[in-house]
Amino acid sequence: MAEDLLARAAELGRRGEPFALATVVRCERPTSAKPGAKALIREDGTVSGWVGGACAAPVVVREALNSLRDGRPRFIGLIGEGGKGPGRTEGMLEYAMTCHSGGTLEIYVEPFLPKPLLVLVGHGPVVETLAALGRDVDYSIVVLPADAAVDGLGGLALTPRASVVVATHGELDEEALARGLATEAGYVSLVASRKRAAVITESLKRRGMPPERLGRLKAPAGLDIGAVTPEEIAVSILAELIQRHRNEKIALVETETNQTPAAAAEAKDPICGMLVEVAAGRYRSEVSGQVVYFCCLRCKETFDSDPQKHIVGLDR
Repeated sequence: MAEDLLARAAELGRRGEPFALATVVRCERPTSAKPGAKALIREDGTVSGWVGGACAAPVVVREALNSLRDGRPRFIGLIGEGGKGPGRTEGMLEYAMTCHSGGTLEIYVEPFLPKPLLVLVGHGPVVETLAALGRDVDYSIVVLPADAAVDGLGGLALTPRASVVVATHGELDEEALARGLATEAGYVSLVASRKRAAVITESLKRRGMPPERLGRLKAPAGLDIGAVTPEEIAVSILAELIQRHRNEKIALVETETNQTPAAAAEAKDPICGMLVEVAAGRYRSEVSGQVVYFCCLRCKETFDSDPQKHIVGLDR
């Protein structure tokens, strides 16, 4: 079972598809999942393998998807009745798990993301140095000659994590940039002086480039660090790429932390405190006109035995 799962993970890695791997590292009996149990969670939320039942699975999937968004691993503690109180392990995300016979699971969730793609269009010392530096910091590098830029860019899967740097030195600048800006690449830039960058930008305007696309162009490429030599210019561009990727992750975490959705996508189980995805909620009850969601049948049965006693759990 574990071998099949790891083989599937290796295949997803070869295809460049993101996934997270959840592994049970410790348990306190009674639990059905044991140390070493694994589950693979893909970007669409599908799960292969098994690390626990109705209480564990929704939490693991939710935290796995969060890890794929921000690139950070998680250490989850699903603490059952009789387990030690809060603060048992520094850095652990603790959840109550009272909808089974009382055991505790500790699960490590690790995201596996494809290398960010850096496409370099053109030639010269800046391209050569940037390709070498990019590989050193674990970018996937593709170098395209100017005369192959349009077809080459069209044949690549350029997601928002991809970057395109055009250094064609006047040879098909507009064509390469237009093709790059037509993709979903998160960063498209031009290696040029400020004067030539302004000329190219104006040329793209005259060609009818939509303002929303043109606004994505970074020209000249790189942070303003006073770079002069080709090697220094390459360093300034790589620094800008790293800054952009790191800031994106920080912004994503802050947005998700501060976001208040118009309609709640999750509801709190008043028995165990777990968050339940409303759209997929299988167990639910209605009391005083309010729909209550549960992570498993046991929680629903406990609630239904005395709704007025347990409804206060929604306010905890």
